[in-house]
Amino acid sequence: MARRSNAFVALPSLRGYGTLEELFEVITWAQLGIHDKLVGLLNVDKYYNSLLSFIDKVVVEGFINPATRHIIISAPTKKELVKKLEEYLRHLGKLVRDIWEK
Repeated sequence: MARRSNAFVALPSLRGYGTLEELFEVITWAQLGIHDKLVGLLNVDKYYNSLLSFIDKVVVEGFINPATRHIIISAPTKKELVKKLEEYLRHLGKLVRDIWEK
């Protein structure tokens, strides 16, 4: 399933640790270069706010490289999340084109 997907999206879930484990696994894979797919959080009713705050704190404290914080893209609605994912892909495409043109 991971090979066939275009992106990974975590939804608010009652599965608890299972969802978090899978989320952090695909984030880690991205960090390690195992895949280059987007990772999104559907942050309905601010469900993931505490987790995102924790991740930001860990970045500030130096345990996560600030350059890899962008791996996680979040939004409160599915429409906004898809828009953010698409914007990120356009931005990434521009960066790649800029590199190739140099």
